[in-house]
Amino acid sequence: MSRQFNKPAKRGLSVEVKDGNVSQALRKLKNKMDDCGKLEEVRAKMFFEKPTTKRKRKAGAAKARWRKVLRDQSLPKKMF
Repeated sequence: MSRQFNKPAKRGLSVEVKDGNVSQALRKLKNKMDDCGKLEEVRAKMFFEKPTTKRKRKAGAAKARWRKVLRDQSLPKKMF
């Protein structure tokens, strides 16, 4: 009985539309959705992925991240 009936219950993401500027509100909503990661989670759960495929994908991503770290740490090539 402690719930206030004049305020709606907050669920999920929400963005206020200020001065009728819908395009700005949509951009803010898209940024919030990207930050929370829910859309990627829903897309990942749409189809079943075998455990071996999941491991291979994660291992490939880890290798790519490691190659990027090594590339950023290496010295530039000689220009002569």
